[in-house]
Amino acid sequence: MEGFDDPGVFFSDNFSVDDNQSDLQYYLEVNIEDVGSFDENLADKIYKQPSEHLPVFEEATKEVADELTAPRPEGEEQVEDIQIMLSSDAHPSDLRALKSEVVSRLVKIPGIIVSASGIKAKATKIAIQCRSCSNVIPNLQVKPGLEGYVMPRKCNTEQAGRPKCPLDPYFIMPDKCHCVDFQVLKLQELPDGIPQGEIPRHMHLYCDRYLCERVVPGNRVYILGIYSIKKMMSKPSRRDGRERAITGVRAAYMRVLGIQLDTEGIGASGCSNVTAEEEDLFRRMAASPNIYERLASSIAPSIYGAIDIKKAIACLLFGGSRKRMPDGLTRRGDINVLLLGDPGTAKSQLLKFVERVAPIARNFVMEGGAMVLADGGVVCIDEFDKMREDDRVAIHEAMEQQTISIAKAGITTTLNSRCSVLAAANSVFGRWDETKGEDNIDFLPTILSRFDMIFIVKDEHDRQRDMVSSSSLLYIFNREYCICRCGPRLNQDAGEKLKRRYVMMRCGASQHEKEADKKSSIPITVRQLEAVIRISESLAKMQLQPFATETHVDEALRLFQVSTLDAAMSGNLAGAEGFTTEEEHEMLARIEKQLKRRFAIGTQVSQQNIIQDFTHQQYPERAVLKVIQAMIRRGQLQHRMQRKMLYRIS
Repeated sequence: MEGFDDPGVFFSDNFSVDDNQSDLQYYLEVNIEDVGSFDENLADKIYKQPSEHLPVFEEATKEVADELTAPRPEGEEQVEDIQIMLSSDAHPSDLRALKSEVVSRLVKIPGIIVSASGIKAKATKIAIQCRSCSNVIPNLQVKPGLEGYVMPRKCNTEQAGRPKCPLDPYFIMPDKCHCVDFQVLKLQELPDGIPQGEIPRHMHLYCDRYLCERVVPGNRVYILGIYSIKKMMSKPSRRDGRERAITGVRAAYMRVLGIQLDTEGIGASGCSNVTAEEEDLFRRMAASPNIYERLASSIAPSIYGAIDIKKAIACLLFGGSRKRMPDGLTRRGDINVLLLGDPGTAKSQLLKFVERVAPIARNFVMEGGAMVLADGGVVCIDEFDKMREDDRVAIHEAMEQQTISIAKAGITTTLNSRCSVLAAANSVFGRWDETKGEDNIDFLPTILSRFDMIFIVKDEHDRQRDMVSSSSLLYIFNREYCICRCGPRLNQDAGEKLKRRYVMMRCGASQHEKEADKKSSIPITVRQLEAVIRISESLAKMQLQPFATETHVDEALRLFQVSTLDAAMSGNLAGAEGFTTEEEHEMLARIEKQLKRRFAIGTQVSQQNIIQDFTHQQYPERAVLKVIQAMIRRGQLQHRMQRKMLYRIS
């Protein structure tokens, strides 16, 4: 370690003990490549035996700091311990490639932070005392990481005339221990490294001192640390409830020595590196008059037809422009699309295509944390109609405010979920029934209004759908370049045209509600105006235009017309339970009240008999079915005997 006492030898630019005295942060960032340029043998030893050399490294740093800061003011004679944080420009290893050969060595791995624990305390030095003879053993070193200290079972103090101390006599003296903060993170491997059909792998990370609270769930990071192992504990014993170590088996974790945020990868806040030739190619492509049609046709080319849906997905992939208001509030630029209709109409295939080409998230599931992990990308939610009502309500904030608020176990925080949502759902009856109209769906207006475009997908029995194929792919790099380099806004003419059309849409919707004598499930509000603006901006992005023109507004209005507006006007999206008037809701309440009187809690009755009884009382069959479905969702009823019988739970 000679030469460490001269900070100018290899880390003069990296000597970064925090100057902010109010924060009292003492750490030194060292690049291993800089160490290698000074002494390759030393750098090799740090890679192969980091646990042995790191304490010496930190002690040498403390000595240098002592010399540089002398003389110190009265009351600050003691030099604080300084933490070494390592960084490396080496190529990272895949999480799946870590084997037993690299245990206790320095490794670098990429991944996504999926969870973070609270800050806890870990003792680095402890003092123990014997209960019998009061003998104290001070300053016992505790191994760093997730390993603890094994207490001695016998007291070796010998005193004349005293009996030997019993087994396990020692206890820890908390007031004489030295502790540091630590935090446990959970790292998930990057989607790009997950083999097709495999489940993502995870690893726990141990961070201590100033490495705590440097990242939050959703961050893409490179972790440099020691590949370590810890004892695996068995399940608690039924006899005494204690966990016991499994002999010879160890669990892997990473003792973190450095964290680098990924600011250049796919889905990160910056663009991927783009060469001058690629930039020139993108500009020539954007100048093509048919770039919009080319992009749409390259989406899931093996799926025949559905051109308007593909155009909507192209708009979703490009997105609009995120806006910050003068009062600090933000307006989302991401576009949400709902595909609703018959099974077998390639809705899931479209979702899978987007899942493969969109950045950040390749998690084709809807689970806790998916929208946070997809920050900056797209979340694909299949079987949207099968989600629990609580989960569907929970994503209201994520879809509009693009944040996830967490208040759990005393922790209150807000995480970003700046992503587009592409969802697919089936009809309530399995297939779309033209005669049932609004009964085909069962979504609240609050969730429907958060989708910028809603398509009713029907099975037209077109055999050519499975016969037409193509080999073109979506221009992914073009999309990344456009997203980062282009943030279009509406020009003045386009804005005026959109204002006129918005007023016309509002008047038309009002007239339709008067003629139909009921409210539309998707009212034409400012939210729908913002949806058209986002679609217009995404169309301009495809051509790398700084402003969205009247042509873009016309196409955005057409897409909105053939999707959400047509579906709403036709009555296919008529709200909560398919009933919107006050009289209809009163009828539903009467049916539910009679149904509860019909059979007691803990009894069951034939569903067909229930329907017949109510239809004889001149109640519509669809109203009875809606009440039954609502009570089943609330956990008050339960289907039994192949859905023929209804069982009353509460």
